[in-house]
Amino acid sequence: MSRTFIIAEAGVNHNGSLEMAKELVYNAAEAGADAVKFQTFKAESIISKYADKADYQKKRTSNEESQLEMVKKLELSRMMHEELVDCCRNSNIQFLSTPFDLESIDMLVSEIRVDQLKIPSGEITNAPLLLKAAQTNLPIFLSTGMSNLSEIEGALSVLSYGYLGIEEVPSLSKFMETYSSFEAQQVLRQKVTLLQCTTEYPAPYEDVNLRAMDTLATAFGLPVGLSDHTDGIAVPIAAVARGAKVIEKHFTLDKNLPGPDHMASLEPTELKQMIQAIRQVEMALGSKLKFPTLSEHKNKSIARKSLVAARSIQKGERFNHSNLTTKRPGTGLSPMLYWEWIGKEADRDYEADEVIRS
Repeated sequence: MSRTFIIAEAGVNHNGSLEMAKELVYNAAEAGADAVKFQTFKAESIISKYADKADYQKKRTSNEESQLEMVKKLELSRMMHEELVDCCRNSNIQFLSTPFDLESIDMLVSEIRVDQLKIPSGEITNAPLLLKAAQTNLPIFLSTGMSNLSEIEGALSVLSYGYLGIEEVPSLSKFMETYSSFEAQQVLRQKVTLLQCTTEYPAPYEDVNLRAMDTLATAFGLPVGLSDHTDGIAVPIAAVARGAKVIEKHFTLDKNLPGPDHMASLEPTELKQMIQAIRQVEMALGSKLKFPTLSEHKNKSIARKSLVAARSIQKGERFNHSNLTTKRPGTGLSPMLYWEWIGKEADRDYEADEVIRS
């Protein structure tokens, strides 16, 4: 099985502090994550001054500030991005970030030079952003929270149009026409991973629907994974056992810090436990072949049984149900031959519990 790509989602849990963001990088690397992911945006470009906060945000932030004011404090400047990239490089962990606007895509790709892009669930119907992301020709992780199959197909149609570099004026009809082509399906398989996601913080277990990963894989023929917002580490571990190729999980330095996402995030120790458990599950999944493993061989003769004398048997006496039984160790004849020995004559004397020899 290929190694699961694990993204430690720092998101906005830096609270606008570069030093806190760097601490998140260090902790993600120490926990064994493959990548640490932040969020890149200009608040005024993505949020109206009239936008309300989500319920989970209201619980963790001041009621006197708007969503715009809350998010504005969580922006990362270009300089902060550059320092975080250096920090990731020195910590041997991949830097990732989610762009929420067109300008942010330009900065991440042209200036920060990321290797991949993550499109969040809230942007799955944002065709201009999807098109711009695909035109970079970078691989994309696409979260599918709040969406149905038709909306996911629509997003993939825009991505395929962008990846193929079509220069006509974009339209819904042209997106779908492109999506139906062999070239589009081929490039999507090479570039896009779909992430099952439940957009609630924390997400109720009954709403996670891990089996939807199977549906996504069957419907679109793409690699699948999980962007998880549940409490604890059980769900991402289960997702790996079900075939997730990518796991994304929010983490924080302290769940009690002020800010919208801390409470629904793992602390560093929990993140490390999750990653260790995922790596153990990967090893445990093995292959589809069924055979005695190397570690089992030494236990075969100890755990299995052989045909043995139930009592002392004289040479020439016939084996019967009262003098022949099965006991450990398994160094002699297999009990599968029990009935073939009933009625045979003993070719020598046997003591009680002695293994029968052919």
